[in-house]
Amino acid sequence: MDEGNSNIGLIAGEGEFPLILAKELKAQNFKVIALTFSKGQEKNLQPLVDRVYQIYLGQLERLIEIFKREGVKELVFLGKIDKSLALRFNFPDRRAFKLWRKVATREDNTILKAVVEELEGEGFKIRGPAQFLGRYLAKEGVYTERAPSEREWEDIYYGLKIGRAIGELDIGQCVVVKDKMTVAVEAMEGTDATILRGGKLRSQSVVIKIAKPQQDLRLDLPVVGLQTIETLIKAKAKVLALEAERTFFLQQERAIELANKYQIAIVGVK
Repeated sequence: MDEGNSNIGLIAGEGEFPLILAKELKAQNFKVIALTFSKGQEKNLQPLVDRVYQIYLGQLERLIEIFKREGVKELVFLGKIDKSLALRFNFPDRRAFKLWRKVATREDNTILKAVVEELEGEGFKIRGPAQFLGRYLAKEGVYTERAPSEREWEDIYYGLKIGRAIGELDIGQCVVVKDKMTVAVEAMEGTDATILRGGKLRSQSVVIKIAKPQQDLRLDLPVVGLQTIETLIKAKAKVLALEAERTFFLQQERAIELANKYQIAIVGVK
């Protein structure tokens, strides 16, 4: 913790992971000022943080104003944001609109980097969630009772190659492959929808979750958990491969137990 300033700002998207981070920050004696984008997540955060504000996506000026008023100098981002909903139902303020117009592309990593540059220009320091939640990063090795077969390993390494290629284009973090064929790649729809779409085309597939090669490790690292395994079951997929040290693996005990029940292999790879 920064001894000179115990305040930290949490920019929280959806899901359980921002709640886990909020608890960890409080355990480390930070005063946590959270900002989120939905009423539901605001309610979830209220008992876990010192103060929480709900704003709309695109209210960049209000975000900066809130954190400055609260005396926050360090910020951490975590949680899922549905960009399709943001595009449909939110209007950016003047500052956000100017940023939106100047970015080279409007893919996730490009937008996040532009937002970070804007915040750093206002004097904020951006910290990565792995600084506080490193124990949740996937480790190299087999997690489950069943290890991938030789053919599945071939698909894993093929999928890593494809995943890095789409990552270079700042498109997505998830690939579904089968017999060295690309079945589905993630775009705006998110990981679960990608896995389900792949399952409609091929069963017994291999799912790879990987960070983008140019990923700023402070922002948008891949996250999987129990829900991911439930989605693999629905899609009749047989392997989940995670990029070790660059993917968060939540609810590990329950996820592994469920994967073992359905003979799904989970592995961390580099």
